[in-house]
Amino acid sequence: MMRRSARSLATFTWAYIAWSLVPVAIAVLFSFNSGRSRSVWQGFSLRWWTGDPNASLLRDESMRTVAVNSVVLALATLVVTLPLGTAMAVGLQRWRGRGSGAASTLASAPLVTPELVLGAALLLVFTNLYAAVPLGRPAQILGHVTLNLSLVVVTVRARLLTIGSSYEEAARDLGASRATAIRLVLVPMLRPAIVAAGVVVFATSIDDFIVSSFLSSGAGSETVPVRIYGAVRGASTPALNALATLLVVISFLGLVAGGVILWVLRRRSGERVTLRDFVNEVTQADA
Repeated sequence: MMRRSARSLATFTWAYIAWSLVPVAIAVLFSFNSGRSRSVWQGFSLRWWTGDPNASLLRDESMRTVAVNSVVLALATLVVTLPLGTAMAVGLQRWRGRGSGAASTLASAPLVTPELVLGAALLLVFTNLYAAVPLGRPAQILGHVTLNLSLVVVTVRARLLTIGSSYEEAARDLGASRATAIRLVLVPMLRPAIVAAGVVVFATSIDDFIVSSFLSSGAGSETVPVRIYGAVRGASTPALNALATLLVVISFLGLVAGGVILWVLRRRSGERVTLRDFVNEVTQADA
């Protein structure tokens, strides 16, 4: 009975993986199609990557621009969100006074707020209340920080609950100041959670469509998801598949980078790690 249940679970798992990945694999495959069709295979070619002088990914300046916009936006969001979210997580975890529960609830509000509502609200704020912040990349960065900050707070707070306060208290008893205890004891123990949160933030930001679309100022601030959505409704070519493939590759590289960082941190802490451990780190970073 148990074997039959295990087989059923394995079958369901592989069916889900196929359902999720086969459409992506088809999109990647047709980015190498020699013809303009996105449904009929006409032979292998790099035409839509670099061969076509006008419509290929690497020769179309507008496509290169949206790819750069997506990467810059995701990296800027990462740089702002990680330290700010970590500090908020530590502060909320230690706050025991009146209003701490309400503050914790508000910090997690973006997680449960529909992104469409959040995007529309941010557009109204930037066009009416904070008009000094122009639409485009500045507004998009602030919008992505607003969207992703709660992800860092929740992830780091979960790690703080696991660690407890005993290590920091021991450092204080040995003469360390509060700042030194945080820098030398708490932050190193939080690094796996910070790296994992960074991977999630990067993947969420680079793949975001709604907030990026609402806060865009035109073609100069378009991101890859916005460009794909706009192009797929018109006369698109397999170059659009190439652009989508590039987005998948960048997201995967971000995941691998997170796994590498976690692996290096474990080696520096004196643990013996193998290639299998590295694969596990990559999987944990994705989770």
